[in-house]
Amino acid sequence: MKSPAFFSPTKFKYPWIILGLLLFSALSFQPLCAQNQGQPEEQNQRDNDRPNFSSLPKNPRKATILSAVLPGAGQVYNGKAWKVPILYAGFITDIYFINFNNKRYQVFRQALFNLDDGEPNIFPNLNRQALVRNVDYWRSNRDMTILLLGAIYALNIIDANVDAHLSGFDISDDLALGIEPHFETFSAQNQSLGITLKLKFK
Repeated sequence: MKSPAFFSPTKFKYPWIILGLLLFSALSFQPLCAQNQGQPEEQNQRDNDRPNFSSLPKNPRKATILSAVLPGAGQVYNGKAWKVPILYAGFITDIYFINFNNKRYQVFRQALFNLDDGEPNIFPNLNRQALVRNVDYWRSNRDMTILLLGAIYALNIIDANVDAHLSGFDISDDLALGIEPHFETFSAQNQSLGITLKLKFK
């Protein structure tokens, strides 16, 4: 039995698709218009929210980028070149220990492989369990020193950024912080003793 022509799916297939596309376009176009209308205000708001480093002697953004590209460059830019030897001493020391731990790891790893293959190894007095413990120990040490290298690199960037931010902090001789005892009398029988911090501008 054939379906009535009124309920024919072919008759309503394309109109429903077209109607759906029109509704989708209308709903998508409306938020887009609203977004475009509010874009200048949002742009102005973002511009106002951006930090202004023009009043600082050193630009924190520039110091951060310099230290990220070349560790120590941000410290030189901030006038703290004395930190560079300390920074590179940390890098060199950590790289040495990375290399040392990795060599020990490779030695015990190869000895473990030789033991599993039935070949002689350089640690004949160690059983398989002892070799596995040494492999895990030296691998853990190597991984920790690699993480420490990343921490030194990150500290170099943070230090440059903080120094640049503090470049506008007044530490001249015109400022003086004094600590003095403080006495206060409330009544003839009630007195208090304390410490007062005084910031003086000479």
